[in-house]
Amino acid sequence: MKIGSLYDQFIRNNTFMKMILTFTVITTVTIVTFSYFMFDFMSRSIVHNELENQKKAMDDVAGYMDRKVENVQTMMLDVYRNEPMSQQLAFFLQNPFDEYMKYMLDQNLSELDIDIPQGLDYFKNKLKNDPAITNLVLYSSDQQFLFVFNQNLASKLISVNVSKSYVPDSIALETNLVSTPNIWVRHAIGQLDEKLYAVRIPINDKQTLKNIGQLLVYFNSERIQKELESQKEQLKGYILVLGPTGEVLFDSSDRYYGERYPYADRIDTLYGTADLEEDSYVTTLTKNKEGYVIVGVAPKSEIKAAYQGLKRSIILISAFAILIVLLVPTFVVVNFAKRTNKIIRFMRKVETGDLTARITDEREDELGQISRSFNDMLDELTRHIDSVYKAEIKQKHTELSSLQARVNPHFLYNTLEVIRMRAISQGARDVGEMIYSLSMLFKSFVQPRGINTVKDELEIARLYLELFRIRYKDKLSYAIESNERLSGKMMMRIALQPIIENYVIHGLDSGRHDNHIRIAVTELNGRIRIEVRDNGKGISPDKLRDIRQSLSEPEQNGESFGLRSVDERLKLLYGSSFGLKIDSEEGAWTSVTLEFPENAGEVEHV
Repeated sequence: MKIGSLYDQFIRNNTFMKMILTFTVITTVTIVTFSYFMFDFMSRSIVHNELENQKKAMDDVAGYMDRKVENVQTMMLDVYRNEPMSQQLAFFLQNPFDEYMKYMLDQNLSELDIDIPQGLDYFKNKLKNDPAITNLVLYSSDQQFLFVFNQNLASKLISVNVSKSYVPDSIALETNLVSTPNIWVRHAIGQLDEKLYAVRIPINDKQTLKNIGQLLVYFNSERIQKELESQKEQLKGYILVLGPTGEVLFDSSDRYYGERYPYADRIDTLYGTADLEEDSYVTTLTKNKEGYVIVGVAPKSEIKAAYQGLKRSIILISAFAILIVLLVPTFVVVNFAKRTNKIIRFMRKVETGDLTARITDEREDELGQISRSFNDMLDELTRHIDSVYKAEIKQKHTELSSLQARVNPHFLYNTLEVIRMRAISQGARDVGEMIYSLSMLFKSFVQPRGINTVKDELEIARLYLELFRIRYKDKLSYAIESNERLSGKMMMRIALQPIIENYVIHGLDSGRHDNHIRIAVTELNGRIRIEVRDNGKGISPDKLRDIRQSLSEPEQNGESFGLRSVDERLKLLYGSSFGLKIDSEEGAWTSVTLEFPENAGEVEHV
């Protein structure tokens, strides 16, 4: 069996199958669309929550580092507030170590420690109290030395004279509060651990406000990781703390320590996502004052994994919902389809002449009522078939005989032709011409065709005008103008005669000798326009408004019936953009214009 036949049998001609398919499509599309939007909304919520978790972790990191920076700043403020300590530190940084020792002896200090001058115990205690500090370094810009405390509380004085070290020059170039430890300082003090970040505080002489050195505090970056332990399970991706040039101060993924973050340049132009190691969500938190940036990177693949289970659940629930929603209505529709097909089978039996067929359906729904009504109809039909149907057959035979007795139209043509020839033979040539025109008009009116050529329609109009020209003698003249190229175009029949008749009845003035009507055929933009224009009585504005209004209400009877008929047929045949257009000036002229498409012959079937 061909596919077309299967389609006609099971779909095109099967209303219930159409209902099931339509319901299936609508239900499936609705559930799938709802599921998609629900999944989209929930996945966005999950992404938002994951990014919020990451943002909270970034805030914790920022808070931790802010506390460390604040501790270092407070350290120096405490020194400035303690006058003896401030003087000792200033003397220590501006003089050789031996002179500093003598200075401390002159201060009558007790419990002098040879390795650690007593005035520096404050810094030693700070390092001791904060396990996150790995090194605390005092740099003297005048004496060009480094005094270093390490985690074991041991101290060391290291000369970094500019003639044999790059430390002075490199420290002088540093301006940021937080950065990675200076590479030359790290080598000088023997601290090569890469998981460090440094907080730098300039030291000024309290009396002269001159910069005399710097306080460098090195913190262990791994201590930051402990701030994230409580969020380790919820945190997706990794968190970085980057210095001003992209150097890594902290990396929760432990991959980029000791180097510049390779994607640092892309972070400067981020708006939420970027292609780093992979396509990722990126959140930044900039600390302009401290000079570092906290970056949260969450690869989309990790975020996506968080809602994969949700996706599977929604798909399963949607599939189950579609199955349930489709099965129940399908069972109901199939049951109705069986009962409907049963009714159709009995109707086809009746079509073949079996009037004894009856449908058995005791249900009280619509199909049951249809079945009982069908049975009642057959009973009634059986009772009346002899009396009513046979009587109607006799009546039809009678009417047919009457129709056959009607006058043949050819008898009328022949009779009119005999009268015309008799009139001409008697010298009444004008009567003969009128009879000829009337005969041709009558012949054209009874033609079974629905369309004419433009040439034929103009000829009918000419014959009709010729009748009135002869009737009114020299009081009426007419002109017909048409391009020969348009003569063969097809148009609606009897379109001009009602317009001309309307002029003769309402516009022609029998008291005048210059009555004139002009018919012009033109073509523009694929449309053929025929204008019928006269110099008659014209139409008053109120009357013209009523006529135009009547064209939009073709069901009405009364005046202008002929014009309404032409207008309605034009619109029915060619579309609402076609029809009649009437213009007039009272006492001067009236113009009726009709338009139809140049290919009007192609719409004859309408």
